[in-house]
Amino acid sequence: MLSNALLVLSYVIILFVLIGIGVVANKIKLISSNGIKDLTNVVLYIVTPCVLINSYQREFNEEMLMGLGITVLASVISFALNILISHLLIHDKDKRREKTLIFGSVFSNCGFMSLPLQEAILGSEGVFYGATYVAVFQILIWTYGVIEMSGDLKNISWKKIIINPGVIGTVVGVIIFVFSLKVPFVVSEPIRFMAALNTPIPMIIVGYRLADASLKIKGASAWVSIILRLVVSPLIMIGVLYLFGISGAIMVACTVAAAAPCAANTTMFAEKFGGDVGMSSAMVSLTTLLSVITMPVIVALAMSL
Repeated sequence: MLSNALLVLSYVIILFVLIGIGVVANKIKLISSNGIKDLTNVVLYIVTPCVLINSYQREFNEEMLMGLGITVLASVISFALNILISHLLIHDKDKRREKTLIFGSVFSNCGFMSLPLQEAILGSEGVFYGATYVAVFQILIWTYGVIEMSGDLKNISWKKIIINPGVIGTVVGVIIFVFSLKVPFVVSEPIRFMAALNTPIPMIIVGYRLADASLKIKGASAWVSIILRLVVSPLIMIGVLYLFGISGAIMVACTVAAAAPCAANTTMFAEKFGGDVGMSSAMVSLTTLLSVITMPVIVALAMSL
C-alpha cells in the first residue's frame, strides 16, 4: 500500500506544481480574471468533451460496458449515501452557510482534479470510467444541487441537465464505443490534441483561483463538511464497490473521483442561488490543499484492494 500511496502522491504533487504555476500567474498578473474565465469556458465546453470522447475511442468490449453500468450504479448509491449523511451531520444556525457546507460535502471536483489523475494512474481506461461518474455528477448537481442551494424546484433547468458538456461528451463517447465507430483521423487527432490540455489548463485555473481565496474556516460544521468530503465520501465509494465485489480500474477511478476536493461549482452555485460565497471559496481552497494528504492515502487503499 505504501508504494501505491507514493505513486499517487507523486502524481498529486505534479498536479500541485501545475497549480503553483496558476498561483504565480495570478500574482505576477500574467493572466487576467477575464482570461481565466475564458480558459474555464475552453476547458468546460471544448477540452472536457474531447477528453471524454477520446477515452471511449476503443473497440467494443462487453466487460467494459458492464463496467460502465457498475460505475453508474455505484456512483448513484454513493451520492445518495453522501447526501443522507451530510444532512444528518451538518447543522448550522446560518442556513445559507449550512446549505453551502452540505453542497460542498456532496460534490467533488471530479472533472478538473479527478480526470487528470485518473488518466495519470490508469491511462485512458481510468477516464473511461471516470467520465461516467462525471455524467452522474452533472445530472445530480443540476437537480439535487440546485434544489439544495436554492430551496426551490422551479430553479431546476432541464436544459442544463441534458445539454451540458459532460453529458454530451459521455453520450457521444458511449455511442462511438458501443457501435465501434471509427472516427476519421482528421477528426480524432484534433480531439486527442485538445484532450491533452486537460491536465495543465484546469490545474492552472485552480491555482489562479486559489491565489485569491481565503483559507479561514470557522465552526465545527465546516470541519465536519471537510472530513465528509475528503475522507468519508471516498470510503463510502470504496465500501459500495467492495460489497459488489468490484476492484481494479473501476474501484480506483471511482475512488479518485469521490476523493477529490470540493467542486468549483460550490462557489458558482453559492453566488447564483444565495449561498455563503465566502465559506464556499474557503472550502474549495482548503480541501484542495488538504487533498495532497488525503488523496494518496485513500486512493492507495483502493489500489490495494
